[in-house]
Amino acid sequence: MPKPVLDNSALLQDLLVKTSRTFALAIPLLPEPTLSEVTVAYLLFRIADTFEDASVEWEKPQQKAALLEFVELMEDPSVERAEVLTRKWTRNPPSQHAGYLELLEQTPAVIAGHLSLSPAAQTVVAHHTIRTSIGMASVVERAGSDGVLRLGTIEDVQDYCYIVAGIVGEMLTDLFVLEREHLEAIGDFLRQRDAQFGEGLQLVNILKDSADDAVEGRNYLPTGVGREEFFGLARADLLAATEYTLAIQNAGGPDGIVMFTGLPVELAWATLAVVEEKGPGAKLTRPQVFAIHQRLKRAVRKGSPAIVPPEL
Repeated sequence: MPKPVLDNSALLQDLLVKTSRTFALAIPLLPEPTLSEVTVAYLLFRIADTFEDASVEWEKPQQKAALLEFVELMEDPSVERAEVLTRKWTRNPPSQHAGYLELLEQTPAVIAGHLSLSPAAQTVVAHHTIRTSIGMASVVERAGSDGVLRLGTIEDVQDYCYIVAGIVGEMLTDLFVLEREHLEAIGDFLRQRDAQFGEGLQLVNILKDSADDAVEGRNYLPTGVGREEFFGLARADLLAATEYTLAIQNAGGPDGIVMFTGLPVELAWATLAVVEEKGPGAKLTRPQVFAIHQRLKRAVRKGSPAIVPPEL
């Protein structure tokens, strides 16, 4: 069994649990070294998210400055530089979320974890973290003077989803195919669907959380577009995500990668159905999540299709 490549893996896994929900369940399913690579990548993306979400605590110039400082850090990563920036960023905390603040305080440890990855993985993770951070700076710039982001069209929503989630899908493909020739052979098929994979998961979250987001001043769903259009788009994206997962499974990809990609997709299908039936704010129960997790594990072990999409 490969040894973990992170000396501080326990700390980073603890930060993952404190800052994530679905991915805290899914990432530990991955085989090494992909587990360590995706853990570091998730935490780096979450640091950028914390700056992008800081419209209450920070003014727009401070949000943009932090994101661009983070870009510079990822272009030339250094634990020492991370320590200097962390002191600056936490002087006036950008969030009231205890987990996000702890993650921000541990930025030097996350950078140390990043520097412990293979050179090829470092290149992939840094490239996509920089891309999403620059994109988030543009999102901050688009927000109104009150800090509220208002999206007016389906295309605006898709652009936003690409920045915060589609790029994640593209990064995952690049990490999955590293040193795996059998997955590189289906790389084109995966890359045709990976941005949709991320968009689908993000759209389901937006639909689920739309009521709370409106109360908190975030308007991700344009008022002039019918909700059914977004449900249709989410279903199309989740079908692409299903094809993505099944392609990895059929190509003989590691069970851990199949379960990692399959679990959030299965949860998203189930959540979409609950939200469509009961409205925004509806969630899966813990027993439902557990049952989906167990069904997925049994299917993968038996060699059955990891995901069976609902009848559409």
